[in-house]
Amino acid sequence: MDFLMLERWSPYVVGILIGLLNVGSLLVSKKPLGASTSFMKLGGIIYRSFDKEKVQNNEYYQKNELKLDWGMMLVLGIIIGAFVSAMLSGDFSLTAVPEMWASEVSGSFMLRFASAVVGGIFLGVGARWAGGCTSGHGISGTSFLSVISWVAGIAFFIGGIAVAFLIYGM
Repeated sequence: MDFLMLERWSPYVVGILIGLLNVGSLLVSKKPLGASTSFMKLGGIIYRSFDKEKVQNNEYYQKNELKLDWGMMLVLGIIIGAFVSAMLSGDFSLTAVPEMWASEVSGSFMLRFASAVVGGIFLGVGARWAGGCTSGHGISGTSFLSVISWVAGIAFFIGGIAVAFLIYGM
């Protein structure tokens, strides 16, 4: 079990494990892996406590039942798993501004916080606009040979490379 203590795992091993998780998810729940729908459902559950009628009349929420489901448990499991992994490897630390961000962008907490909020909003809107997130399209959709998922996956890489060029000025 020493591999659980590693700070970084082999991307090949992790890729195989994610593929097996995808197959397991399909066999057990009959649903592909994905996370962005869970955030939309959680948002609907929270919003429902403020304006129940508006949520009930929302077309998206009529198609997607607002309940605690396996997808929300997947997201919770990712958060808990990342925490446990960081604790086991001895790599856990609370940092307001990560060292790499401070050296490459800025040491300002407010700039880091604003960037995280704006980036999160863009990612959320983009995931809904694309009909799925990187796990929904990049892992599950591509394994089904979905053309839109392959296009989305390629766009994820192009976007990531473009941002890396912007940040690091390569």
